[in-house]
Amino acid sequence: MLITTTSTIEGKSIKKYVGLVNGEAIIGANLVKDFFSPIRDVVGGGSQPGTYVQALREAKSIAIKEMIDQATRLGANAVIGVDLDYQTIGVNGAMLMVSANGTAVIIE
Repeated sequence: MLITTTSTIEGKSIKKYVGLVNGEAIIGANLVKDFFSPIRDVVGGGSQPGTYVQALREAKSIAIKEMIDQATRLGANAVIGVDLDYQTIGVNGAMLMVSANGTAVIIE
């Protein structure tokens, strides 16, 4: 499955636009609360910043995988115009949601 943030794929032609696809992942409350702690705590060193980055990467991977799975079920072989969004949700922004959205297409 080819995934791109652009609306075209160089050297390929789009045979059919299948539809919008998306995927989401949510990071739990404790990690987000710690993530948005004062910047001095994040920059201050230690292993926590690596933990946050890893959790965000994992959430992004889950969201992209869900988007790809949806596109595959629709018969697409590529997703174009992919956009990743990060949003806080819940009471006092206690959770972080990562969403991946794009257009499923069939390319030659």
